[in-house]
Amino acid sequence: MGLTLVFVTACGPHAHIPLRPTNLPGTLGPSDNGALLARRLAPVLYLQTDETFPLARVVAVLHPTRRVIAYHLLWRDDVHGSWIPLTIPTDEEVLWVGYDSTYAPIDVWTYWHGSILHTPWPRSQVAIDIQWGKHGSMPRNVRQSDLPRPRTLNFFYAMTMFGEPDILLGDMTRKGPLCFCHGYTRYREFTRPVLLSSKIDVVARTDDPRPILLEVFGSKYSNKHQWP
Repeated sequence: MGLTLVFVTACGPHAHIPLRPTNLPGTLGPSDNGALLARRLAPVLYLQTDETFPLARVVAVLHPTRRVIAYHLLWRDDVHGSWIPLTIPTDEEVLWVGYDSTYAPIDVWTYWHGSILHTPWPRSQVAIDIQWGKHGSMPRNVRQSDLPRPRTLNFFYAMTMFGEPDILLGDMTRKGPLCFCHGYTRYREFTRPVLLSSKIDVVARTDDPRPILLEVFGSKYSNKHQWP
């Protein structure tokens, strides 16, 4: 059993995020109106204070015919399952901002563990809460009871305890947390602001961003929903 464990953890996938591309075909220059809009409407992310995995890449994509901007986020890793052979060794998440004719944000969608959450937005700075370790994205201060069951914060907090062996196995293949070593109140505190506008690597205008994401995120990423 010991030899099997060593073999399995040694074969765990490792992230190979490419260098930031320069002059990538099909992307917008920094002075393009679309690029300026994408940076102006970029949300502020609020991380849980104990988050250890960094935000490695960000691609902003303007839809060519809809007033929607997608923000594809590539986190260095996921707290669960990183030791499993053939798993994707990074964590891609997506959120979307819809805007009106005055270029004010009026809708927000976020990807939440297989579901897309939606909320109208009051024409102000968009803010997103980021779940510890797994990076599910929620509109700021969302009511916990509105999250789809069973994928609630209560459930994922319980998984930090029942899934502790999984977390420890992951730490044998890459540097990560050894546990979530605090209570549920702290698990729900999102207090570390990150200005997404300063993290954007590439801005593009297309309805199919996958070729660009392959260049910026690498060949192995989650390829989640393109549009809400």
